Amino acid sequence: MGTSDTPLWVQDRDTVITEESNVEWRYGTPPDYSRNNAALKQQSQYNHIEGSLEAIVQNLVRTFEMEASFKTNPQQWLSVVADKFRMRTNTEPEYTAEDIVAAGTYNLFLGESDRYSAKAEDFESSGRIFHEAFPNGFLWEVIEVLAGPPNVTFKWRHWGTFSGAYKEHQPTGEVVEVVGISVARVSDDLKIESLEHYFDTNSFLGKLTSGEKAIANGCPFHQ
Repeated sequence: MGTSDTPLWVQDRDTVITEESNVEWRYGTPPDYSRNNAALKQQSQYNHIEGSLEAIVQNLVRTFEMEASFKTNPQQWLSVVADKFRMRTNTEPEYTAEDIVAAGTYNLFLGESDRYSAKAEDFESSGRIFHEAFPNGFLWEVIEVLAGPPNVTFKWRHWGTFSGAYKEHQPTGEVVEVVGISVARVSDDLKIESLEHYFDTNSFLGKLTSGEKAIANGCPFHQ
């Protein structure tokens, strides 16, 4: 379980990746967070002390995001109680871990609007859309923890430089930041049983569609 007495899933996500074996990875190999880690080191506004509640929650959610994005078998997710786990955004319907594996977190976060259609995208295409818009990374960190277990309430920020096209919209080159609140109900051993996110999806998508429509044939996706 790693080098400390702390549960593996609330340690650094790179430690989680290193310690695991026989994982069913979406792309056959573990993800590489080296670029993401370098960007976080430069751009993070909150450097939480190791072992603090903020650091523990941040590690847990980053592990969850890694597992949701790259592990295709929810029974191998260490960060959640797989059979109980449910997630919802802004009072939308609840989703299971299996739903996340099938559709992807972007689709379940954003749903249907005139700026984004989850029904028109699958796991792969939704990921490519936002990798294209934020080619240097779309980073996430905890701002503060407002309430501790079992209903962990925390404020967070998600940000990145909008330097690639979002669908047919030209990039603005600006830093797009989303601030939200989440509530994670956790078990006694700090695994997530349910996760609720609250943030302004319209404001986020509005920032991505403020540029001119200048790419006639859509977004030239690349990883």
